[in-house]
Amino acid sequence: MGPLDAYLPYLLNRAGARIASAFGEEMRPLGASLQIWRVLAALREKDGRRMGDLSNTTAIEVSTLTRLVDNMEKGGLVARRRDAGDARAVALHVTPAGRRLTKRILPIAERYEAVALKGFTASEAELLKRALQRLYDNMDELER
Repeated sequence: MGPLDAYLPYLLNRAGARIASAFGEEMRPLGASLQIWRVLAALREKDGRRMGDLSNTTAIEVSTLTRLVDNMEKGGLVARRRDAGDARAVALHVTPAGRRLTKRILPIAERYEAVALKGFTASEAELLKRALQRLYDNMDELER
């Protein structure tokens, strides 16, 4: 085992990049991408999110997210509407076409998770997810 094989950021990136690349290939024929899926998944979880919330949830930078949402809106997948609680804020809502695409992608995403977690017990999978969330949150320290 070389030094790279023991370096956590390398291992995380290698695993993530492999999953993202294969998933992206499967999204292309559907006219989607990994980033489009992240937005749709976040809106499936909670429709009517504001851009800042969506940026945090999807880990997509606001400027990139704005362009992505513009294209998704042109494609009829999402619609921007004034937030009911705050007329100055804009909330993003999934359209019927966006819901149909989400339904097509969901089983693919579930299969990827199942393949990635093959051989893990339910408690190991839960521990891994919690550890990765904690690791992500720990990185806030470097942004202060």
